[in-house]
Amino acid sequence: MPDIELTDSVQGYLAVPESGSGPVVVVIQEWWGVNDQIRRTADRFAAEGFVAFAPDFYNGVVTKEPDEAAKLMMGLEMPRVAQIVADAVDELLQRPEAASDKAGVTGYCMGGGLALLAPTVTDAIIATSAYYPATPWADYQPHWDAYEDKGAQIHTSEGDGGSTAEHIVAAADAITDAGGTVAIYDYPGTQHAFTNDDRPEVYDEVATDEAWARTVELFRSHLS
Repeated sequence: MPDIELTDSVQGYLAVPESGSGPVVVVIQEWWGVNDQIRRTADRFAAEGFVAFAPDFYNGVVTKEPDEAAKLMMGLEMPRVAQIVADAVDELLQRPEAASDKAGVTGYCMGGGLALLAPTVTDAIIATSAYYPATPWADYQPHWDAYEDKGAQIHTSEGDGGSTAEHIVAAADAITDAGGTVAIYDYPGTQHAFTNDDRPEVYDEVATDEAWARTVELFRSHLS
């Protein structure tokens, strides 16, 4: 399915399963933008039976240059990003394709950090799967108490410090303190972005498949 405009302020890529309906999963981009790799990821979720939507925070801009990607990421205003995620989920759950009234979120790198925050912006998001999350928004104060009775996964790379990295431990503590559950998975020998098959220098197929199976199971168990 081509890019769509969910609301006046929310646009992105929508992938719908062959059945025409399924539980809603939001797929959050890396700092490169909503590129072909993110679209393929949304398509892969649709093949598993989910209605997958990748919101476009950069309004159509896609880059392969790290310096430009960093500028785009740091130019994001967190209250606006939070509102886009909340509005996207609200709109998706009202569409005829939605098979339940709750949603899951996943994301990678920058998107992993945003995926960790997603359950704090709306009660409708009850499960999140964050991949090697980057959390560069030190001044943003999420409402961690919204994680009560929600589930999270964090998939870490060895190159980022794994499950003992300070920001991973801090997020996990905040989630459990709020009454949520969190599972942290280490993937030995992996580097940051190990699921990105457009980057053969870091891509790890075995780790990617293992993390994918865990993510799909999380969403099936929480959203079905």
